[in-house]
Amino acid sequence: MKPAAPDDDATVKIVRKPGLPPARRMHRGLGFVFAGALAVGVSAGTIGWLFWPHPAPVVVQPQAIPNPPAVPRSPEFAIQTATEAQIRDNTRGGLTIFRAAANPNILVLDFSSLLEQGLMLNRLGAFVEKAQAPHDRLLTDAELEQIVRSGGDTTETFYYGHDYSAATVAKFFKLADRDRVTLNQQEEALRRLMLQEGWLVDGKTGGLISVPRVGADAQVTAEARATILHHELSHGEYFSNPDYVTYTHQFWTAVLTAAERDAVRKYLRSAAYDSSLEDLMENEAQAYLVFTFNPAFFTPAMVGMTEARRSDLRAIFLRDMPAAWLRDSSPALSGVEKASAH
Repeated sequence: MKPAAPDDDATVKIVRKPGLPPARRMHRGLGFVFAGALAVGVSAGTIGWLFWPHPAPVVVQPQAIPNPPAVPRSPEFAIQTATEAQIRDNTRGGLTIFRAAANPNILVLDFSSLLEQGLMLNRLGAFVEKAQAPHDRLLTDAELEQIVRSGGDTTETFYYGHDYSAATVAKFFKLADRDRVTLNQQEEALRRLMLQEGWLVDGKTGGLISVPRVGADAQVTAEARATILHHELSHGEYFSNPDYVTYTHQFWTAVLTAAERDAVRKYLRSAAYDSSLEDLMENEAQAYLVFTFNPAFFTPAMVGMTEARRSDLRAIFLRDMPAAWLRDSSPALSGVEKASAH
């Protein structure tokens, strides 16, 4: 997610031991005498020993050596459970990782640096949803840089908020391993986080989202941060709640008209999304139409829609949605919309 472009029609990153000294050679004459005597003595002694009664041998059982006690390993990444308001109001420096209190299957990466966010997530973002990028392999650093620059962006501004499913994150790292793509240190840190959370396995359900801290750049005001967070949380719900996916699909196909769907596709295409990905289109439609209130990011006019029509669509969506926490946390619902949503 990023702020709308103001001048777009649709407004629319070994030590071998030293050899032992050779054995001393015996003096030949005495050596043979002593050797013969010794042989006779040994023979007699051996015969006597063989016929002398002996006690039964004592069998010494080997003692089992216990394994040292296992030392619990502390997780590399600390994850704090927090509400939307607590995440929104976070001001700590560096990267803070949250688990959404309302839906523990949503992880929120809260970056104080847009550069760090871009380095960790831009290649993943391009792989998942950009029209100019392949979806069956990862971009090289040079290819990613070209796509970022082609849109007039930098590593920092390519995205302001990210959102991905656990399945696509797992696929990203599988392809990196398959093709031996060298990832940067931020991406490898993401891999370790996903391993810690058990997300790099088939069938895992979860949503990974990100948000920048207030002041990350001039555009990230407190209002912008709140907008990005709420927008991305709706994506997190989509990625981690199958019922929400079904509900969103019905909204996209049965509530929006064909013309409205086409207008949404056109707007998202202008923002370099791959409009041929239908699940991406419906996911973005619910996030923009229902959960994005800041006009710096989106207005209904951007998809040729009136405010009244958008208000009606929002009320319809909110009324029966299977994620009440997301509905109730919406910051800009009017009294009429709130009444119709309950």
